[in-house]
Amino acid sequence: MTWSAQLYSSFETERTRPVRDLVNAIPLHQIGMAVDLGCGPGNSTEVLAQRFASAAIAGLDSSPDMIEAARARLPGLQFELADIAEWQPAQPVDVILANASLQWLNDHNTLYPRLIAQLKVGGCLAVQTPDNMMEPSHRIAREIAASSKWADRIGAARHPDRHPAQWYYSLLKPLCAQVDIWRTTYFHPLHNHQAIVQWFKGSALRPYLAALTSDAQQAFLADYLQAIAQEYPALADGSVLLPFPRLFMVATR
Repeated sequence: MTWSAQLYSSFETERTRPVRDLVNAIPLHQIGMAVDLGCGPGNSTEVLAQRFASAAIAGLDSSPDMIEAARARLPGLQFELADIAEWQPAQPVDVILANASLQWLNDHNTLYPRLIAQLKVGGCLAVQTPDNMMEPSHRIAREIAASSKWADRIGAARHPDRHPAQWYYSLLKPLCAQVDIWRTTYFHPLHNHQAIVQWFKGSALRPYLAALTSDAQQAFLADYLQAIAQEYPALADGSVLLPFPRLFMVATR
């Protein structure tokens, strides 16, 4: 699967609001080093740099397009093309930010403790992940992919496992001095139903679209749009409110 920085950034205001809420909840004031894992086009890194202006800030992402966009946006910061699943710093850091990135990785029972181990004592792991697998946007995609029309072409496209808040709290609490965990649902006003399709075309639909030819992708998106329009009622002006629940955690070592 490839990432498009331009497509992802088309909803930058909406995608950046959760990371602002997350970074503002980090209970630290002066730090030396922070790393943004899965930095995307740099919007989350920019929020991190604004909060900790005197710190050394680095961003990592596995997408060349995202890294190119981040470097253009923030030329004074360090960005590296790397697999965040394998990332290990040369020395412990003060803050690890992972905004809407860890949900793409498996084995959270080993991933999260490994990230905690990369922190200085008193350092923070700040994570935000979408918590919308049961929302119509995701349920519809799964149902269409599993239908007789698409199952043989999409095959076994799957999202990595996600877990409820209690699971993450139980995992992190024995390793940390403090774990703050919460869930927020944002209601994003979008212009129309097509905007919902565009939003998830740049994220959640990628595993399904990656298995299809260009023509088949357009047909899949047409089926998705038709179903989305039935699940999300339009307002009087044709706009749509997209509910988007997200899970947050700030774990202090």
